[in-house]
Amino acid sequence: MCAIMVSVIKMVKVLFVCLGNICRSPMAEGLFRKRVKDLGLDNMIQIESRGTSTYTVGKPPHPGTKEVLLEHDALFADMKAERITKQDFSMYDFIIGMDDMNMRDLKSLAGHHIHKLYKYLEICEDCNGRDIEDPYYTGQFDVTYQDLMLGINKWIDIFKKHANLN
Repeated sequence: MCAIMVSVIKMVKVLFVCLGNICRSPMAEGLFRKRVKDLGLDNMIQIESRGTSTYTVGKPPHPGTKEVLLEHDALFADMKAERITKQDFSMYDFIIGMDDMNMRDLKSLAGHHIHKLYKYLEICEDCNGRDIEDPYYTGQFDVTYQDLMLGINKWIDIFKKHANLN
């Protein structure tokens, strides 16, 4: 008798988080949405973003973020800044912060979901766990784009593995 192994594919829900949800996390959301769509995985990997503060709730992405997303044909038309909620920690499989301050804020809210928290550049071998700097203050949206691109393929591979797509 032959044993048949069945791999169950599951929807993976990913949430990118920065301070105001107008620069780094929506840039990550737009770039990842595009990559996921281009790979034909948009029915298996859901990408969204939030902020840890209420400063910009309801506002669209920063013009510098929009410029980068337009330049790379990324998807962002429906984005408006939102603050992370307690419910988000139950709903998402991966909650990825952009810097140490975001990570502290997320850890203070996560409760027993702390295992879902990751810092974006922690998967980059040469990045030494550094932050993705906030372009709202630096004005360097191109540097934020480059930093996000350092991890995009590695994160996609992790999400695919989590969804049993590998």
